[in-house]
Amino acid sequence: MKAEKKKSVILWTLFKSTFLLSAFTFGGGFVIVSLYKKKFVEELKWLDEDEMLDITAIAQSSPGPIPINASVILGYRMAGIAGSLTAILGTALPAMIIISIISHFYTQFRTNHIIAIALQVMRAGVAAVIFDVVLNLGKNVIKTHRPLYIGLMIAAFAAAVVFDVSAMLIIIGCLCIGIIDLLISLKMKKKEEHV
Repeated sequence: MKAEKKKSVILWTLFKSTFLLSAFTFGGGFVIVSLYKKKFVEELKWLDEDEMLDITAIAQSSPGPIPINASVILGYRMAGIAGSLTAILGTALPAMIIISIISHFYTQFRTNHIIAIALQVMRAGVAAVIFDVVLNLGKNVIKTHRPLYIGLMIAAFAAAVVFDVSAMLIIIGCLCIGIIDLLISLKMKKKEEHV
């Protein structure tokens, strides 16, 4: 009974948090991941920095919207399949409601000068939040003290900004290098165990 009550509290907190974050976030997946970090790592202390960094990497490299991908993993980590479904519902519901309202009043929104200005002003805020995400993720990579990770981060940034390489190619390249690094680490660990 006590475990069920605790799980229901976790599910409610998960739904409420993902719903509110999704409802009041402008700027897409990178912005919401930063807010997830603030909520679930710093405030609720459900995850640590490394887990959130892993969730972010998986959410970005998986097909589909980043917030939904992150919600699936976060919810499953906290309460299994019920947690995943709860987090997905909390993340998707606000967008569905907002899009439904906007589509109903599309003509009025499109021609309204005040809404057009408000949306342009929001872009500056979104840019600031995305910059914050980049700084936080960069700090986490630097904290690993792994030259490979730091070098990959710099190379990926240069490839995207300077050489205009597709984000998909960068993700696939980093994934391949990560798999090779993992295989080398496992091979070295086996050798050490046999010695």
